[in-house]
Amino acid sequence: MSLAVEPVLDRTEWDAIVDDAGGHPLQLWGWGELKARYEWTAHRYVVRDGDRVVGSAQVLLRRLPPPFRSLAYVPRGPQAAEGDRAAVLSALADHVRREHGPVALTVEPDWPEPFSPMPKGEADDIAEAELAKPVTGWLAQVEAAGFRRSASTGLIPRTLVVDLTRDEDTILKELSSSTRQNVRKSFRAENVRFGEVTTDADLEQVLAINRETARRADFAVHSDDYHRGIRDLMGERSQLLAAWEGDEVVAFVWLVVSAETAFELYGGVNPRGMKLRLNYGLKFHAMKHVKAQGVERYDFNGLLNDGISDFKRQFAKHEDLLVGTWEKPLSPLYPAFATALPLVRSGLKRGLPAVKKAARDPRGAVRELRERDRAVRAKQ
Repeated sequence: MSLAVEPVLDRTEWDAIVDDAGGHPLQLWGWGELKARYEWTAHRYVVRDGDRVVGSAQVLLRRLPPPFRSLAYVPRGPQAAEGDRAAVLSALADHVRREHGPVALTVEPDWPEPFSPMPKGEADDIAEAELAKPVTGWLAQVEAAGFRRSASTGLIPRTLVVDLTRDEDTILKELSSSTRQNVRKSFRAENVRFGEVTTDADLEQVLAINRETARRADFAVHSDDYHRGIRDLMGERSQLLAAWEGDEVVAFVWLVVSAETAFELYGGVNPRGMKLRLNYGLKFHAMKHVKAQGVERYDFNGLLNDGISDFKRQFAKHEDLLVGTWEKPLSPLYPAFATALPLVRSGLKRGLPAVKKAARDPRGAVRELRERDRAVRAKQ
């Protein structure tokens, strides 16, 4: 197979390529434009075998300090059929190395592990046993092409994906009995409605709940301007749904949507919404909302060992595991970069000075990570 990699410069053309391939919302043009506001640059490529399109990827590049130059990253991509994946990844890596010279190409595809989905309650044991085995099939081909698993992840590979091609009653039966009860109770609540946020005033209420939820659950959130950028740059692919009691927003869920997949970016609920269990009804309303548009998959976006993940797990009898983060070194400097990679990823979120610190002293960066870990453990 002789593959050619070509840039795509038109938004409509690119989004059609992603949708036709069953691609993920984070591969859509608007997501790249959002990231371009925050020190990334977005490049869209189609991979052809003659006249046949065999793959595509939105590649994000982030400048790194000398000597590393840059990092190339593909969030929830590329798009490629199972038998073409290794060849597409190799072609993309070669092209990105020639055009941009990054230290590595990191991909986090929307591709499930061969043993996924897993029954809820057995997922930990199944994943541990299966991941201890050597990779086979197309994953072995990816490994043979020079890619390796990375433990330093950006997007969480363990998630919950609900199949929306089934009828609503079947989807509802997947819920635990108490969860079904809470969904039905929220739909019967007085003076309550569910729908899409369309006004700036309601968006401001959503952002306030988002900040409140983050404080309560002790996690970091992006700025309000970042969230407004999602709405502005993703257009109709950004779908912000809410539950109102009267005129007050009491819960929200923020989705980005491609033709096949709805991906849950954020969600939140205030104390009044929790009392009325409206976060349960809103979650099911969101699935119904995108199902009516022909969307086939609802991705809850990550499962951890926390209360928010416990809430998500109530909506299905299984868990999913994607293949995670894979990386191909593209520079002789990769070993030094890999040593500092955990702090570099943290620095990309916190700003360039932290990345520079990791680049200057990778071993010191690792020591800092270990000291942080010991401090966290000491508090537990």
